[in-house]
Amino acid sequence: MSRAMQCQSCLPWRSWMQLRQSLPGSSGTRSVYLCAASVPGTAGSTFLRKILHASSISLPRGSVRYQGGSQERSVQPRSSGHGLSQLRNVASSDAIKKHQKSLSAWFSHQPNEERQFGPSFSLDAVHVDPVIRESSLEEILKPSPDLTIQNQLQQPCSQVISLQNLFDVDACGRQVKNVVLYGTVGTGKSTLIKKMVVDWCHGLLPRFELVIPFSCEDLSHSHAPISLRRLITKKYQHLRDVVPMLGTSNLKVLFILNGLERLNLDFRLAGTELCCDPNEPVPPSAIVVNLLRKYLLPEASIIVTTRPSAVRRIPGKYVGRYAEICGFSDTNLQKMYFQMRLSQPGCSGENSVGSSSGEQENLVEMLSRNLERHNQIAAACFLPSYCWLVCTTLHFLYFTRTVPPSQTLTGIYTSFLRLNFSGEVLDSADPTNISMMKYVAKMVGKLAYEGVMSRKTCFSEDDLQQCFEVEMKTESELNLLEVFRSDVFRFFLTPCVQPGKEHTFVFTIPAMQEYLAALYVVLGEKKTLAQRVGKELSEVIGKVSEDVAVVMSIISKVLPLRFLPVLFNLLKIFPRYFSRLSSKDRDAIAHTMAEELFKEEDYYNDDVLDQINSSILGVEGPMHHPDEARDDEVFELFPIFMGGILSRRNRAILEQLGCSIKNLAAFEIAKAMKKTVIRNSRKGLPSSELMDYLFFLHEFQNERFTAEAIRSLRTVNLSSVRMTPLKCSVLASVMGTTCHEVEELNLTSCNLDTSNLRILFPVLLRCKALHLQLNSLGSDACKEIRDLLLHDKCVVSKLRLANNPVGEQGAQYLAEALAGNHSLTHLSLLHTALGDRGAEVIAQHLAENQHLQELNLGYNSLTDAAALHVVEVAKKHATLDKVHLYFNDISEDGKQALHSLRMDRDGVRALVFLTAGTDVSDYWSHILNVVQRNLPFWDRERVRQHLALILQDLESSRRQTANPWRKAKFLRVESEVKKMLGNLQHGTL
Repeated sequence: MSRAMQCQSCLPWRSWMQLRQSLPGSSGTRSVYLCAASVPGTAGSTFLRKILHASSISLPRGSVRYQGGSQERSVQPRSSGHGLSQLRNVASSDAIKKHQKSLSAWFSHQPNEERQFGPSFSLDAVHVDPVIRESSLEEILKPSPDLTIQNQLQQPCSQVISLQNLFDVDACGRQVKNVVLYGTVGTGKSTLIKKMVVDWCHGLLPRFELVIPFSCEDLSHSHAPISLRRLITKKYQHLRDVVPMLGTSNLKVLFILNGLERLNLDFRLAGTELCCDPNEPVPPSAIVVNLLRKYLLPEASIIVTTRPSAVRRIPGKYVGRYAEICGFSDTNLQKMYFQMRLSQPGCSGENSVGSSSGEQENLVEMLSRNLERHNQIAAACFLPSYCWLVCTTLHFLYFTRTVPPSQTLTGIYTSFLRLNFSGEVLDSADPTNISMMKYVAKMVGKLAYEGVMSRKTCFSEDDLQQCFEVEMKTESELNLLEVFRSDVFRFFLTPCVQPGKEHTFVFTIPAMQEYLAALYVVLGEKKTLAQRVGKELSEVIGKVSEDVAVVMSIISKVLPLRFLPVLFNLLKIFPRYFSRLSSKDRDAIAHTMAEELFKEEDYYNDDVLDQINSSILGVEGPMHHPDEARDDEVFELFPIFMGGILSRRNRAILEQLGCSIKNLAAFEIAKAMKKTVIRNSRKGLPSSELMDYLFFLHEFQNERFTAEAIRSLRTVNLSSVRMTPLKCSVLASVMGTTCHEVEELNLTSCNLDTSNLRILFPVLLRCKALHLQLNSLGSDACKEIRDLLLHDKCVVSKLRLANNPVGEQGAQYLAEALAGNHSLTHLSLLHTALGDRGAEVIAQHLAENQHLQELNLGYNSLTDAAALHVVEVAKKHATLDKVHLYFNDISEDGKQALHSLRMDRDGVRALVFLTAGTDVSDYWSHILNVVQRNLPFWDRERVRQHLALILQDLESSRRQTANPWRKAKFLRVESEVKKMLGNLQHGTL
């Protein structure tokens, strides 16, 4: 059942018994509730206004209900005064008001999963109802192998019914009293019921004067006889003055029975006796049966929610209407849901309210476009639960700015499964009581793992039979499989919509395949037949041998049979031997994790976070269609999920789902893979693969393991990785596990901005060589860099800021940093738009610096005066011996003045041209290499002009020398320049 699309309640249904509260639900089919506190401002509201305008909906300060294009305004909640007037005394009226207040207050406590969407987010403020379709028992029982998600998307609108109309008269004019509301896992049953109760608490459901919700999971835990009235007062103490009136007045009562599949009901008279007295103690299941029979409180209305497999437990003669929850079968509902979730005030965090409004709106627009062109993701978002997962993942990717990040990707998926499967058993009628998640990990996990190993995402019916049915041997196993197919199958697998593959299945969310495959491996389900038999045999022999050995030790004291205890003690060797084999299994898990993490064929893909982002938002530009299969499927999340599942928090959540991973197993797996992981990380990984490795360490959440792994990384090269705030937070968090100095951190062309530098500040302090080229870092970023260089713990000795729009103001900040810094020896400001003013500012502060050795001011439009001023200051500097001034606007006179510099006399060398008088400069290859590397980012026409001037200078100097060796050197350099000019003109550079 879906607890994902809603304001996820922090406590499950079964906790009603302790808190004596009830879980509200939702109301209305295809309806949207907007409250003034939750209506987005200008940020991200364009798309919402378009939809509301198309439906002729205004936004009052009270609430607006959107339902099928009509509007219904209710500034003040409607009173139920007519119904309350029928009560015998004022005390009863007050009791119901207290009951309403108690139920409403229950949902003011937001779980952590919902708090990320902003402080104003709540179930009664923003809600999108799933579609409800009227059904029949014949349709439910009829085999429908072709009833796919795509078929449901095409269901005729005439079958749609609103929640408010569920108790209207049926086609024969009979008043409906009992309604069965059913749907597969993830379609929104619990959310709908919760919103329904909230509406009643706010006076928006005047049909009923009293609503009494019950959790069938709660009722299933009690078998002691109890009367209906005692049961109600036990759960809701406020109703003790109202309960005596049940059955004796015309009070309009609605009973809500959520999760009927948890109760084993017997409608036979031989199994459940008739009972019409609300004061007579009977088992809770008997109360439910007699309520549905209309033998107990026949005037009461009842709504039952259940999964499809349990619908037939209620005989059809006791049901007035069947209704199926079909999820978000309308794409516009999906868009509306995303708009409301991602545009909540405060959704992007307190520190970025002003800067993130455009980003929120852009996210919604990109997601909307991808839904329109990508049928597979639209099919996934048919389930409200997956809409929640998409929103949560996007929020994690775009709005994580804390160090360490408050969540992990594995934690999001684990919490998602807990919200949908917590406390759920697959079939309450089965004696094994296997948890639903355990069954999924065993059956679907096997399919997912085999797909990952064979690098495939589409599965045929034969593949499904091979995984699900090949080992079915008993009636119980076949029954469980039938329940799984009916209730859970479509939550994980959906028909592929790619042309030509309509008869195959894919995982509803691609990353879920890798998560389940990882869970399958970590749980130890990947065993050979010999391993499975050995485990079972060792358990049996271990138990029997212990019991028999005790008995024989007693007998041997009386009879001369002392050799028998020795024989039975030998039986204990087998379990001990098998425990050693189980440790080998953990070694195999560790080996699989390390091998998949460093798979060389995946080295040059995008990092996993960019892959997830593209799978949700699509790829802009003329790329292949999203539904087209890739030539080579990538499963780089698989080992990362394996590490994430082993974290303590995720293991605790999985324990609640019936998937136990012991502390000792996690410890042994980590110990077994440590050496392999650290050894492979030293090989010099590509930047995207290194980012994946850092993300793996973050997901693993093992600080000691991470610290040992990070100490081995002396050089961190993340060039060309798109460093989002999340990736910066991951890098800062992982590197923060140690305090060792980093020899080199390369963040070239990483889309860094000022906020990213703030996140990375503690890491940057410890880096000796820092590469920040090509990041569009302006004056604000230079202010952060100034604070970095002036910090007393800064060890940065080489700083490269080439190809950033530093400008004059940025130069002022950097000059202040130079004056007070004691670690910097090399500073590159190549092509940073300094101009003469910027260079003058830097020259003024150079005298206060005592450590700088090399300064690059090339390609900054410096004229003679600025260039000569810098050189004059450099002459007097204690340590500065090299100044780069090439590709500046220096005249012939300025060139001659700079050529006259002598290292032995002036103490500084200026790199201006490729010549040094009548000889070739020792740095000609360095200058040409700089041009070659930076040409894609420079003005090509200007570069062409400078290269032409350099060529003229080379030819002039060659003619002035008579030395044949020097002439040969000139000719060689001239050929390199001519080759570069030719490539530049033909566009091949």
